[in-house]
Amino acid sequence: MTTKQNASPGDAVGKTYHASPKDMRRILLSSFLGTAVEYYDFILYATAAGIVFNQVFFAGLDPNLAIFVSFGTLAVGYIARPLGGLIFGNLGDKLGRKTILMATVVMMGVASTLMGLLPTTAQVGVWAPILLVSLRIFQGLAVGGEWGGAMLLAFESSKKESRGFASAFAYMGAPAGTIVGTLILSAMSTLPKEEFLSWGWRVPFLFSAVLMMLAVFIRMKVTESKIFNEVSESAQKKQSKVPVAVLFREHRKPLLIAVMSGLSGQMAQGLMGAWAISFAVQQAILAQTEVLNLKAFGGVFTILAIITASKLSDRLGRRKVLIWGNIGAIILAFPVMALLDMGNTVAFLLAIVLGLSIVQGFTAGPYGAFAGELFPTNVRYSGTSIGYQLASTLGAGFTPMIATALVIAGGGKLWLVAAMWMAFSAMSLGALVFAKDRSGSDIQNLDGDLGSGNAAQGPTQKHAAVPVKS
Repeated sequence: MTTKQNASPGDAVGKTYHASPKDMRRILLSSFLGTAVEYYDFILYATAAGIVFNQVFFAGLDPNLAIFVSFGTLAVGYIARPLGGLIFGNLGDKLGRKTILMATVVMMGVASTLMGLLPTTAQVGVWAPILLVSLRIFQGLAVGGEWGGAMLLAFESSKKESRGFASAFAYMGAPAGTIVGTLILSAMSTLPKEEFLSWGWRVPFLFSAVLMMLAVFIRMKVTESKIFNEVSESAQKKQSKVPVAVLFREHRKPLLIAVMSGLSGQMAQGLMGAWAISFAVQQAILAQTEVLNLKAFGGVFTILAIITASKLSDRLGRRKVLIWGNIGAIILAFPVMALLDMGNTVAFLLAIVLGLSIVQGFTAGPYGAFAGELFPTNVRYSGTSIGYQLASTLGAGFTPMIATALVIAGGGKLWLVAAMWMAFSAMSLGALVFAKDRSGSDIQNLDGDLGSGNAAQGPTQKHAAVPVKS
């Protein structure tokens, strides 16, 4: 039974909010490529932190300490991400998704290009790591505002039947950017070690300028979502509010669910996308070039897993797919660490495919649509960005540092790392148990009673859409 809702976009009976097929293709391309550029830069840093920066910027330290400190600079970027989510999310809910996305991709591209021009510690002393950390903070701020906006343009412009798949394009950009960055870094690492550490590692960072211009060109052609324009026009007629203040006052439970449910996928990225690479190289398990190539190969499987999981979420519901993904993460944690410890090419590739591709694909692929359905339009950019970025900081930001310390504490064994992974996956699983699936709701029906902060409670009789059972 359909009940008319007061002062909601849903009042326009029969009105469609999805984009035309032509506009939708442009939006999906923008979402994918823009995020690919951002994560090319961000993940490039994560990879370089484990194999380059410890030798270029922290060469005077003990090797283990240099790795630890290098991963510490990686964590700085993750710490900045929630702040970026708060700042750009709030602006995105007031000014629009497209405006903020133009700013974040330029900010990220400039910071990464400047990293490729940094002097080393041998040249300018302590100023080298200070400049590195400063640029890393700008990277973190940019990424903090990027994902939410890129995901929401696709989320709010798609039909409800394909919302999960459309929203996943922003997430597919992450492994795509990882593949490109890793392959370029791998090609440069074939240089003699002295040349690689002198200038070879800089090439991928300088290439960021080209990718940035491509992303800006594409994003200039996208249009704002119809649902945001309508809600924005309605809000302008009323007293102006600060979206992020409304979020923390009226939507605390959905925000907590968004944070907790995202921990497992971020843990997979932090462990298998950053720490495992450094572990394999530092322990002389595999050659550096081989490790990077295997990681890039694993990125292809990650994209396939994200496509599969997001498609399933459109059929079975977001919550159900995410629950099974987190159960899989708990089951696979110890086997993946055992494979990583075997020290051969096949085992390492299998560890990457299982631990990064499959686990991340099914714990993160449907996450964008799931998080977007937790919040109404007027705070959706703030809610999804802050929720995702807090999950990223807690689940991935400190993971390489903690995992390195746990390996030392465990006498070189990886069981403590596996236990940590299981614990974070269990927390995500617990959050999903208390959430409801809103996969069947029309975009306009996600406003209305969601405005009272009941996003986590699931569809009610007010919604015309039939929710997916879970």
